Formats: sequence, structure tokens, C-alpha cells
Amino acid sequence: MAKPGKNTIVLSILFFGPLLFYLFLLTGTNNFAKLPVLTPNVSEISHLTEEDSIQLKNNISVLCFLGSDLLKHKTNALNLNEKIYKHFYGFKGFQFIVVLPKGAEADAMQLKKELGATYNVDKWRFLFGSEEEVKEIFGSLKTAYELDDHMYTPYAFIIDRELNLRGRNDEEAAEEGLLFGYNAESVATVHQEMVDDVKVVMAEYRLALKKNNNKRQI
Repeated sequence: MAKPGKNTIVLSILFFGPLLFYLFLLTGTNNFAKLPVLTPNVSEISHLTEEDSIQLKNNISVLCFLGSDLLKHKTNALNLNEKIYKHFYGFKGFQFIVVLPKGAEADAMQLKKELGATYNVDKWRFLFGSEEEVKEIFGSLKTAYELDDHMYTPYAFIIDRELNLRGRNDEEAAEEGLLFGYNAESVATVHQEMVDDVKVVMAEYRLALKKNNNKRQI
């Protein structure tokens, strides 16, 4: 029996790829229940870069604060890279934003090189600002967490296209009843909670986009 040619395999991937990704989004435990908005109007990060294309608005972002000693916390980035980034980086409008204090540029370059050993990391964005700027962006999240003296927090945050912080507000999610962010030091938290919640936000966007396209066709 003749083996299928390369063209057939490529066409199969192109045909079934989007369908499989859509089914992947459907497997989240939230089953399309909207992920609550915990904080609206999160501060933009565009003033920290000269690249006009880098902003929170109109993107689905994972926002992190790894601090001036970020290489001590590179496991956080590696966990997120493995459990979140590799599954979603092909999604249009998805990005990772790491806000760091000025002076951490060399360490950020080294970390990005390590992250890039396995995956294309062009959607990992490392931005640098003064301590006041870092604190202002973090403060706009209005969470129950704090930055340490190095501008670090273990939590990663999901920001939607409208500058809303998304998370969980059920009592099972956290002791205080609100889950503002996801502890990236814990593989279990990233894998069991954050993956599902990113799926939900992306599925919401895809459904809204489909609905808008249908309205235009009417």
C-alpha cells in the first residue's frame, strides 16, 4: 500500500489543525463560563517601549514581574513557557509581558536565550522602567499581593484585550475568595488553574469575533 505523500500530510495538518486547537480550548474545566473581571482599566505598558506594536490593549497578555534578580526566579518563566506559552504562542494577539526595573537588561537577555532553547520566544516581551513605573503598573492591578524590594512577585496575571485583569472570585479558588494571579513558582497551579483560565479567555474572544463576523454578514 502506498504511503501518503508529504502534500497530503501537510493538507491534513492545515485542515485539522484549527479544529484540534478549537477542541483544545473546549476542554477547559470552566466550560466557557466567563472568567470574572477582577480589576478594570489596568495601566498600559506601551510607554516602557519604543515599539508601537507592544501594548496590552487589543492583546491577550500574561503579565509578570520577575524583579531585578530575575535569574533567581527563572523557574517561574520556565514553568510558564512550558505550560502556557508553548500551547498558545501561535494564537494571534497573545503575548507574555515581563515588567522589570531598569538594570536587569543583561539578565533578561540571558533568560530569553534560555527560554528560546526550546521554543520561538518572539512573543516574550521584556520591558524596563523605573521602580516607580513598575510599582504604578503593578498597583493598577489592585490585587491583594505585594512586590518585594526587588520588584518581584511570584504571581502571573491574565489581562484581556480591554485592559481587564481576569481571575477567579469563587471561594474554592483562594482563601480570600479571589484569585487575582497564579503562583508561577508552582507547576501545579499553572497547569491545573492557569491553563484552563487562559483557554476560557481565548475562547471568549474567538466566540465574540465569530459573533461579530456573523452580524456583518446579516
